[in-house]
Amino acid sequence: MSGPTILCIDDEALGLEIRKAVLERAGYQVLTAVDGRTGLSLFRGNTIDGVVLDYYMPEMDGGVVAETMRRERPEVPIMLLSAYINLPAEVVTLVDVTLLKGEGPLELLEKLRSMLGAAGSPGAGARVPGEVA
Repeated sequence: MSGPTILCIDDEALGLEIRKAVLERAGYQVLTAVDGRTGLSLFRGNTIDGVVLDYYMPEMDGGVVAETMRRERPEVPIMLLSAYINLPAEVVTLVDVTLLKGEGPLELLEKLRSMLGAAGSPGAGARVPGEVA
C-alpha cells in the first residue's frame, strides 16, 4: 500500500530534493517540479492528494499556480511555502496552509498531515531523520 501522492513545486532544486526525501521517508509518494508550468502539467496528469508549492518562482509564481489549481481541482489541498512573512492576502486565501521555508521537516510533516486530515497520513511509524523517539 502506498501513501498519499504529494506534488512539490519549487525552483530551488536543493530544497525540493530535501523535501522529497523527508516526505518519502514519512511514507508519501512524491512528484516534483522545478517550475509552475511543469507542476501544473503533473497536477493535471496525476492523482494528487496534496500540493507543497513555493511562492516565489520565476515566470509563474505560486499565487498563479494556486489560482489555476483551485479552478481546476478545488478539492486538492495546497500548502504554500515562502521565505517571506507578508504574503499577499489574495494569495493566502487560495491555499489551505502556509509554511515558512525556515521551518524544519517536523513542521512540514505536521502541517501536511493536518492539511490532509487523518486519511492522508501514512503509517504512524514513519520517522524523520533527527526525530527523537
